[in-house]
Amino acid sequence: MYREKVTENQAHRLSVAPMMDWTDRPCRVLHRTLSARALLYTEMLTTGAILHGDRARLLAFDAAEHPVALQLGGSEPADLARAARIGEAEGYDEINLNVGCPSDRVQSGRFGACLMREPQLVAECMAAMAATVKLPVTVKCRIGVDDQAPEESLFRLVDLCAQAGVRHFVVHARKALLQGLSPKENRDVPPLNYPLVYRLKRERPELTIVINGGIGSLEEAEKHLAEVDGVMLGRAAYHTPGLLGEVDARLFGDGEVVSPAQAVARYRPYIARQLAAGTHLAAMTRHMLGLFHGAPGARTWRRILTVESVKPGAGLEVVDAALAAVAPDVKIEPSLETALGLQDQRLARRLEAGEAA
Repeated sequence: MYREKVTENQAHRLSVAPMMDWTDRPCRVLHRTLSARALLYTEMLTTGAILHGDRARLLAFDAAEHPVALQLGGSEPADLARAARIGEAEGYDEINLNVGCPSDRVQSGRFGACLMREPQLVAECMAAMAATVKLPVTVKCRIGVDDQAPEESLFRLVDLCAQAGVRHFVVHARKALLQGLSPKENRDVPPLNYPLVYRLKRERPELTIVINGGIGSLEEAEKHLAEVDGVMLGRAAYHTPGLLGEVDARLFGDGEVVSPAQAVARYRPYIARQLAAGTHLAAMTRHMLGLFHGAPGARTWRRILTVESVKPGAGLEVVDAALAAVAPDVKIEPSLETALGLQDQRLARRLEAGEAA
């Protein structure tokens, strides 16, 4: 296990991927209750949405989410620079450019994975953002698309962006096949090429390289960390979020393991505040369904949350009933710090106090 102390600026050691329709604000707050150290990412937001949409709704986030990165989608350097500046003003810790999403909608907008074909444009976009903000500007990419040779496409993109000042790259170790495969298939069908990402780190040791794609456990993450600087978890973190409770102790050498029941206790004050603000309970509990994955009573936990959370007026009593079914011995006291001895009391206080950006 990785027990060495990891410095404060190494949140990239374990991050949770930006996932459309999944890593929204309630999801990120839930993940933060499990790990105080992992780097969290927003869903991808297009420059058009940020520049012309409901900025307050799209960009607001809870202060407990830090460190949290804003992922942008776009290909116009000036627009990306403006959006990055807005993200910086909103308090995000990093600005990330999506060069990996394979969806048809993204392709039609000339951003996402199709930008692997235009590495010079990507570098221009990154240079424009870097010149505008003081935050780290980073790239999340594939190893190539369609008929590209990954050994050439990946290294060319990285080298051009590095010349533009980028030092941090998240690499999904698969090609994206933009013709013939759906976005879902593009997450599974193209073969993984982890050795190529390892080689990128060996040959560009001055860069921070984070590996992504098909990583399903912390055991796998530890193996990757012997080769690269960081690991990004996607669906594993979403569908089985309880594994994030081991991240701080296991990968950062900091703090104790957080149990799913402790995460529920940490999350309750946030749920209460959001309910009071008019948010529907299901918008929060949908992210909790896999929290007790593999534990006795997990099916009942999921059933109660799924069936009861959608009912009009559903409140914290639904969460408490579900928790009683899977962890009957756990009693939630008013003070999270006193009752649970949480490993990060500062985080507990932030969650209880309801700090918001």
